Amino acid sequence: MKKIRAGVVGVGYLGKFHAEKYANLTEAELVGVADNNARQAEAVAGINKVQAFSDYRELVGRVDAVSIAVPTPRHHRVAKYFLENGIDVLVEKPITTTLEEADELIDIAEKNGCILQVGHLERFNPAVHAVKGIIDRPIFIESNRLSLYQPRGTDVSVVLDLMIHDIDIILTFVKSKIAYSHAMGAPVVSDHVDIANAHLEFENGAVANVTASRISSKNERKIRLFQKAGYFSVDFANRSIMHIHPGNSESGRSPVPGMRIEEHKFEQGDALRDEIQSFLQVVSSRATPEVSGRMGREALHMALDITRQIRESSRWFME
Repeated sequence: MKKIRAGVVGVGYLGKFHAEKYANLTEAELVGVADNNARQAEAVAGINKVQAFSDYRELVGRVDAVSIAVPTPRHHRVAKYFLENGIDVLVEKPITTTLEEADELIDIAEKNGCILQVGHLERFNPAVHAVKGIIDRPIFIESNRLSLYQPRGTDVSVVLDLMIHDIDIILTFVKSKIAYSHAMGAPVVSDHVDIANAHLEFENGAVANVTASRISSKNERKIRLFQKAGYFSVDFANRSIMHIHPGNSESGRSPVPGMRIEEHKFEQGDALRDEIQSFLQVVSSRATPEVSGRMGREALHMALDITRQIRESSRWFME
């Protein structure tokens, strides 16, 4: 495979890791990094022995593809510029801040024959890959994504910052349109919603209860999926799966008669490296990305609706 000339726009907390991955992948040649903070750009460029730019537009003509890890409100403007110039884009989640912006990026990408991939990182978690082929029409889903407070990410609500990961995964497994939703939440330490819960009902009868918080006393990233043939508990942070399904329990530990417990632990992976490798592969093959722009838009659509409901139901608290 021909080396893909790559660049990274926005090399703060997450972008610097994008740069590191590109620099160490044989499929890519990291050409340069761009950030409006010249000192930060030069520091990351120096570590990876590439050129630093204070204006991302200078990457055009030098790269085939870019990762965009600027703050969410700037996703649309930066991604649009590269797509209009025929450059493939991996943009961090959420794809944009509005559906109109997402639709415009999808349209430009399609018209110019560009790859548009959205950085829903949990899709590349080894535990998610392991259950992907055996999750079949889940009936009930419960997810909890709790995080210690971190100032980064507070430019958007916890729904767009954290919950959107689980929304994307739930949409992937359920494969049905939403029929009804109800959400509650509140800002606590920032100007945006910091804790949120959503009840989702789908046209195929599936139900999901989703909670996200960035003011927790602990970190937790778990999702539980119940289906006719059994139950899965996926722990993203610990890279483990518990599967309870029909069969004789060898250990006698099963809490349900006639059911068997199987537990699987996965080695430490590198989801970001796998995500970027997947992006480089589709840039080379011109295939559909694992998380396309349209998939990113669907997750955004649900996240924005949840955010709207929270604002309307908690207006007295948020004023």
